[in-house]
Amino acid sequence: MTTNALASTIVIDTDKAPQFIDITERVVEHVKSSNVLEGIVVVYSMHTTAAIKINEYEPLLIKDMEDFLSKLASPDAYYRHNDFGIRTVNMGDDEPPNGHAHLQHLLMSTSETIPIANGDLQLGEWQRIFLLELDGTRPRKRRIVISVVAV
Repeated sequence: MTTNALASTIVIDTDKAPQFIDITERVVEHVKSSNVLEGIVVVYSMHTTAAIKINEYEPLLIKDMEDFLSKLASPDAYYRHNDFGIRTVNMGDDEPPNGHAHLQHLLMSTSETIPIANGDLQLGEWQRIFLLELDGTRPRKRRIVISVVAV
């Protein structure tokens, strides 16, 4: 039986930043369980300091991307968001100094949309789907929504 849509949330543990976690196989499993033959899958991060990106999984490239992100918004720079002496809103009891992660996220995506044809993800030869952790101030449990829609 073919369904029209299927959505679920997965939880991924992270422990450093930047951290590229390949979640491609989790997405493939979800698509297969949906029985959707033609459609799209949306992979969505429920966080403002964790992104979803498609890129190549090659260790030296991953290191280059990590270095690039750190140069764009250094964790060591001053950010008003981190200045708890002046910041008065959206403060949790365990609020981390993560202004750099929010700025890095400005250049990333909260989601990726991938076509499905004949029940398979339409990814290029080297393409992989990554959860990109940008806030490594503490271990995290990141929630990722995977939604498959038939067309």
